[in-house]
Amino acid sequence: MKKDQPLDIVSFLKLILEALEVAGVDYLIGGAIAEWAWGEPRATQDLDIVINLPIKSVNKFSKELEKRDMLVPADIILDAMIEDRADIPLNAIHMYSGLKADIYLMRDGDALRQSAFQRRVLVDYGPPIGKVYVHSPEDLMLYKLMYLGLSGQPKHARDIAAILRAKKDQLDFRYIAEWVARLGLGSLWKEMLDCIV
Repeated sequence: MKKDQPLDIVSFLKLILEALEVAGVDYLIGGAIAEWAWGEPRATQDLDIVINLPIKSVNKFSKELEKRDMLVPADIILDAMIEDRADIPLNAIHMYSGLKADIYLMRDGDALRQSAFQRRVLVDYGPPIGKVYVHSPEDLMLYKLMYLGLSGQPKHARDIAAILRAKKDQLDFRYIAEWVARLGLGSLWKEMLDCIV
């Protein structure tokens, strides 16, 4: 990609996916891009990606991002892997477009993320994206419920409602109910269901 060409979100996603593939890192896409598969497409200027990054691959991944004009130094990644800190993503910001990927690391003890990673779905978006791993609709809704509870941003409620309308006959409601109970999101989930029914 030439530096003087404008970069859109799909081209940026392709850069991230290339870096992950070359570095041999497993991933899972969330956020608005996953919403495209299960709900209603909406515009976005950033990506949400979960990665399962072995320590041996940190340097390679960092270098592959740098080749694609994103500076995420290996020592910053290692610090994030080692520190017991809140679930704060690494930010991979493209130097020439300002587009951003929030990169979440798999962590020991994060049962929801581990479950979501095991349940990821390979979705074919067609050209130019192709086949990519995304959150299952159930896990995407669970994360959006959490973010709705934390931020109150209406986009999360809209996204959940869109998935419920589009996929309600195909969703694993038992799985959702188990996690809603574990996460203490029962009242929010009931509100969402009441809005749809």
